[in-house]
Amino acid sequence: MRIYGINPVTEALRAGRVTAIRVSSRADDRLNEIARLAGAQGIPVRRANTAELDRFARRGVHQGVVADVRDAEHLGVEELIAGARGTPLLVVLDGIEDPHNVGAILRTVDAAGGAGVVRQSRHAAPLDGAAAKASAGAVSHVKVAEVVNIARALESLKEAGVWTVGLAGDAPRRYDEIDLTVPTAIVVGAEGVGLRRLVRERCDWLAAIPMAGHVQSLNVSVATGIALFEAVRQRHASVARAGGPV
Repeated sequence: MRIYGINPVTEALRAGRVTAIRVSSRADDRLNEIARLAGAQGIPVRRANTAELDRFARRGVHQGVVADVRDAEHLGVEELIAGARGTPLLVVLDGIEDPHNVGAILRTVDAAGGAGVVRQSRHAAPLDGAAAKASAGAVSHVKVAEVVNIARALESLKEAGVWTVGLAGDAPRRYDEIDLTVPTAIVVGAEGVGLRRLVRERCDWLAAIPMAGHVQSLNVSVATGIALFEAVRQRHASVARAGGPV
């Protein structure tokens, strides 16, 4: 797998996933620091010109660095839950194929301290290139479970004690009216299509984000971020009420 950009490559180095790296031959402190980090790990570093980097990055905005990385380990839903720090908080992607949206969601899951992302292995955006760049390097840290069937994955989450909350514009409840302090998976669908019928039917709750403007929908990565940080807010408030450290 190949990634590019200063933040994605730096985070992949910190995660120990880089196997080789190409860095621009121009003088740049940030690129020199990347080369130093790679050298300290014994990773081959090759200086390259802009044309070479453009080719390896497939014309992506590489910022002068391209790296080859190991694929992430294969994980199941159960492993995401077991690896959660505290009460599990996950995101389930139903039919989201745009790499920029996937990358932005990974970045937000990382920021919210989420346990990981569940997505379908078919029709999934590759987690390299544009997705890695949009994630600002979070792709190297967020755990991803790839499943054959999202509806069945929701059943597995329920069996493990995780409540599933699907975001839908026509839902009767607001997203902040649902208890997100319990083990929770936020389920989001592709823009314009939303949650597929079987996925929608298997959610424990459907929740809407109220819209006060002229546009009646949000970008899916923005909607995911709103729901995730509402869960973070509720959990912090719950701990504070209990008198524990926030």
